[in-house]
Amino acid sequence: MHRSAGVAMAWNVFRFCTALRGLGSIMILLVLAIVGVTYYAVVLCNYGPALLLGGGATLAALVVLLLFHFLLAMLLWSYFSVVFTDPGSVPPNWNLDFDEERGETAPLSSSDFNSQMNPQQSMALGDTGNPRMRYCRKCNQLKPPRCHHCSVCGRCILKMDHHCVWVVNCVGALNYKYFLLFLFYTFLETTLVTLSLLPHFIAFFSDVEIPGSPSALATTFLTFVLNLAFSLSVLGFMIMHISLVSGNTTTIEAYEKKTSPRWMYDLGRKKNFAQVFGNDKKYWFIPAYSEEDLRRMPALQGLDYPVRTDLDGQEL
Repeated sequence: MHRSAGVAMAWNVFRFCTALRGLGSIMILLVLAIVGVTYYAVVLCNYGPALLLGGGATLAALVVLLLFHFLLAMLLWSYFSVVFTDPGSVPPNWNLDFDEERGETAPLSSSDFNSQMNPQQSMALGDTGNPRMRYCRKCNQLKPPRCHHCSVCGRCILKMDHHCVWVVNCVGALNYKYFLLFLFYTFLETTLVTLSLLPHFIAFFSDVEIPGSPSALATTFLTFVLNLAFSLSVLGFMIMHISLVSGNTTTIEAYEKKTSPRWMYDLGRKKNFAQVFGNDKKYWFIPAYSEEDLRRMPALQGLDYPVRTDLDGQEL
């Protein structure tokens, strides 16, 4: 009875993961649809026509439209960078280099390791003497430091943070910066839209006659509500990730180490920030890295992370 219940739960989880994979292009189309509705309301219904009014109204409309298009371009650049950038996979011939952190699963016994790995891997494991070496039973491979298995993607992801349905991809070592920039520009864009449409929204509840067709007015009302909701929700999400970056941790790791006050990868806010955004300030606000940062900072590749020297030899 207990075994059948476990099998049923595993089957339900598999169906859930399969459903998330199936969302794919639907979520991308949904994001583009929201962008399209917002563009129609801001540019075509309100601030585009305001350019013809002359005087201060024209100047205000020009400023809003320039900011709107700049932030929209950065938002879409960051969004598609997250969508199309591989978050990071374990290389086929990854050299065994075990970390000291606790994995998200219980450590395997020697018999478990030996039964699931080839002789060369078993010999390497036997030479280390490390009781907390991490192994993925689903991928049948060893896991680098900070690597976790994603049931939706069906593979291990380097420095996995979470699987995001909005970007139809995992957020990991190689696209985490792009995801943070997507949040940042989404917050700025939705805030700009909310503030720019606020006078029009207030006018709905006044006795002033509002120019425009019923469809344009309805779209403006809907756009204001949507962007206000996204602005507030993204702000909370962004604050959470700012806290994670400052502590050099991920969403998964924050849950795993919730009982431990010390974290071996916390090198201080400045170095923690650099491990996500790089050292070159010119690249901080665009979804890209300088070649020098990629060459000199192994952490940006997702396989090797420096640790705190003051915690050497201490259990974490």
